[in-house]
Amino acid sequence: MVSLLYVCVRPELGAADAEHASFRRALGVDVVDRLDLLTERLDPARLARYAGVVVGGSPFNVSDAHKSPVQLRVEADLEQIARRAIASEIAAFFTCFSIGVVTRMLGGEVTSDTPESASATVIETTEAGAADPVFGPSAPALTVFTAHKESAAAVPEGAVLLATNDTCPVQAYRVGTHLYTAQFHPEPTPRDFADRMTFYRTTGYFDPDEFDLVQGQVLSASVTEGAALLRRFAQTFAAA
Repeated sequence: MVSLLYVCVRPELGAADAEHASFRRALGVDVVDRLDLLTERLDPARLARYAGVVVGGSPFNVSDAHKSPVQLRVEADLEQIARRAIASEIAAFFTCFSIGVVTRMLGGEVTSDTPESASATVIETTEAGAADPVFGPSAPALTVFTAHKESAAAVPEGAVLLATNDTCPVQAYRVGTHLYTAQFHPEPTPRDFADRMTFYRTTGYFDPDEFDLVQGQVLSASVTEGAALLRRFAQTFAAA
């Protein structure tokens, strides 16, 4: 029985396909169903079939001044998933853009003051993170991939900070016991992330003139703990 669902919020089909494969490998299961919110509405009845949901990244930004109807719909559907996870009806792991959706939903501020370019980054677990079943085994620090233009200005009310660093203080938090959010990308290998860069070469996540340099740095990075987080998430909440 399939009990995991990958929720896609990337408009770029090639990047979305590769991200789905990355999540499947990182979660450690052969089959992870897919829901593309760019082309499908969220069906609560279908969602009820899954024990766990992972939400991929996106070039969308919560703070965008002008949003398409599709982006507005995607954000509303992600809020539905988040509310169900807060109610412990399903476990969810939100990444990248979607942490901003949850932060705003909880009344927090999303800011462009603490961006991170495409790179491998060291983050540190908090005391709460060290005691968490998903993040704890990776304490006291782990290296992950980041690439974002906005982030939470502070941990929203009701959330527990799990990981941080000096560049972007809110790297991950948990709401209740079943909703995890991460500003970083936990699923890609260095090769995955380097390949993903080709889709976003001119979108502001790194200097396009330094593409080869940045990609080389990504390929030489040692990044394994992001996948370990996802595997523990699957083992904790979404076993078939």
